[in-house]
Amino acid sequence: MSVLTLRLAGPLQSWGASARFARRTTESAPTKSGVIGMLAAAAGIERGDDDKLKPLTALRFGVRIDQPGTRVRDFHTAHHGVTGKSMPLSERFYLADAVFVAALEGDHQLLADLHAALRTPVYAPFLGRRSCPPAVPVELHLHDHGGLWDALREEPWQASPWYRKQYRDQNEVELTVLREADEHEQDVADTLRDQPISFAAEHRRHILRAQVTCSVRIPNPSARQLPRHDPFDALDEESA
Repeated sequence: MSVLTLRLAGPLQSWGASARFARRTTESAPTKSGVIGMLAAAAGIERGDDDKLKPLTALRFGVRIDQPGTRVRDFHTAHHGVTGKSMPLSERFYLADAVFVAALEGDHQLLADLHAALRTPVYAPFLGRRSCPPAVPVELHLHDHGGLWDALREEPWQASPWYRKQYRDQNEVELTVLREADEHEQDVADTLRDQPISFAAEHRRHILRAQVTCSVRIPNPSARQLPRHDPFDALDEESA
């Protein structure tokens, strides 16, 4: 098994697992459906091609919250493309200035192909909605050893420099991880309807997926290096 890691960062992101009429919410972290959709678009898989989509949906998914961002709300207006009639006013939510590390575990060749596709995508990637382009290239690394948890633990902290400043006095930071539950964790797992079955416009379908919340400690590359001070050094100087 190999693991592909992605850096999901941009001015705005929106990862909705459900939509209620004119109210379009966002989860606090990227959904599996949104990330799989981005990978499928990069690989040129069309929305109705469920056979090609199936290997991607079987990948094991996890995400690390490196910079949680701020939830913001927007009012959206639109007009019908043919009649010009005004559409209902909708309320849409986004995450501003957020940074995540997503990881997908599975077959090495499949992940290598997806890694290459992200570098030369057929369709441009976006962070949940087409109005949310990434600020930096999405692909990070293809890990040939270890599993999902190892990759999320080894990947360096991806938060923005301005965000890291508040943690300068800490040599490590504790980050929240949301990952797919193992079989023995089903009783303590939460559920989210973001396991894609089909992206076809006429029968888009998702089913429930179990995930657990945990944390991981990551070295802080921006930690302040304090000078070493040993009070017994003064005694050594006097004895000399």
